[in-house]
Amino acid sequence: RGAILVAPGADGSDARLNNKNLLLSGSAEIDTKPELEIYADEVQAAHGATVGQLDERALFYLRSRGIPLAEARTLLTAAFCRAVLDDLPNATLREHLASLLAIRLPV
Repeated sequence: RGAILVAPGADGSDARLNNKNLLLSGSAEIDTKPELEIYADEVQAAHGATVGQLDERALFYLRSRGIPLAEARTLLTAAFCRAVLDDLPNATLREHLASLLAIRLPV
């Protein structure tokens, strides 16, 4: 769940929220709920959500280069996660989460 709150008095704000979700198995499910709470005037705001699986073409490309399927899946999953981490403004948090990701998804 992602949420943005535009407080009273924050007139003229610009808020964008996009939840990107990756399903890693055929039986995986997700309940994604981007939420905007707007209590100000003249606000520009947008929200959205995407749900998908690993790109089959990218998997095929990596496999055609001799990378085993499990490793290809790990590489693509790690890349998806890194794209999120790279957007974090807090460097300490970003580095901590990147180290946890490296443990969970060693590439």
